[in-house]
Amino acid sequence: MNKVHQKIMDAVIRKAERVCPDSLALIGLYGSCATGDTYVKSDLDLLILIHDEKGRALADGFILDDTGIGYDMYCTTWEALEGDAQCSHAHLSKLMDAPLVYVKDPAAEKRLEALREKAREILASDARYEKAEEHLGEAKKWFAECYLTDTLSGVRTAAGAVISELLDALMLWHGQYFHKGVKRTFEELAALALPFDAEALIMTVIRAASAEEIRGALTVFLKTVREYLTVPQEKEEPCCENLAGTYEEMYSNWRNKMAAAGENGDLFSSFMNMVSCQFMLDDIAGSVRIGEADLMAEFDPTDTGKNAAAFDSMLCRYLEEYRKAGIRPKHFADVDACLAEYLREN
Repeated sequence: MNKVHQKIMDAVIRKAERVCPDSLALIGLYGSCATGDTYVKSDLDLLILIHDEKGRALADGFILDDTGIGYDMYCTTWEALEGDAQCSHAHLSKLMDAPLVYVKDPAAEKRLEALREKAREILASDARYEKAEEHLGEAKKWFAECYLTDTLSGVRTAAGAVISELLDALMLWHGQYFHKGVKRTFEELAALALPFDAEALIMTVIRAASAEEIRGALTVFLKTVREYLTVPQEKEEPCCENLAGTYEEMYSNWRNKMAAAGENGDLFSSFMNMVSCQFMLDDIAGSVRIGEADLMAEFDPTDTGKNAAAFDSMLCRYLEEYRKAGIRPKHFADVDACLAEYLREN
């Protein structure tokens, strides 16, 4: 720290002693002062960790006219750091890397280290994949907003949010976080050794001049990251344990509804029933090796009768998977025969 920064930090300590002596836990450094990436106009990023709301009196923001540097000093609560320790984002340097320059409460240092260890455990575990998936989901929401908004400004803002979420997803997926500032983003991203040029994809979005160009470039970036984050799942061979009951469920849920929609020309019901069944097929196909399951490819918006036939055809194909797995579908002549079987002791 330079002399100005030292004076500012000393002032925080003196004010704490005078205004809220029991509130200040410790002070750490983060940002360029901690990483050594300073330049002539660098400000001071202090981790001012407080125990209670009284400590917020230490927060302030000001500009020094003689240097032209602005300072934004805000206080961090334990609750905020506990949230960071959950690795809900990839900007964890304040929690993980901040060297401590003042410790008022020795117990706070141990508590801080415990939070750091918690974050390290998450980053080293499979839980990081779930964190990455959450950011991918948020990116998709902002991607939708990019298409829903009407202004170029709105499109650019939503695109920026998509980029931010995807960057977090990529870092967390690798069990990493950003140690340095925005200007070093691509350097840290390069360390992941991704199989695609993330910097080029991002800069294509940023350099785009129109809303249409932004959306197009953003689509490429999102699809690329989504494909990269999708790990092929080992699928099981069809068997009684993973398929039994699914044919009967499909028949019960949608077979007669599709037939009725076909007879009545009810296009909405025809469509929604097929969509619901497609979700079930996709869920099964995600973990079990079943045959062709693209029911929606056969949807015809002009012919509900054809859709009903397509559904029946799919059921027939699915029944073959049952037979391959050695499963007999549960057909009974009447309810009495069915309930007799149902009530029979195993």
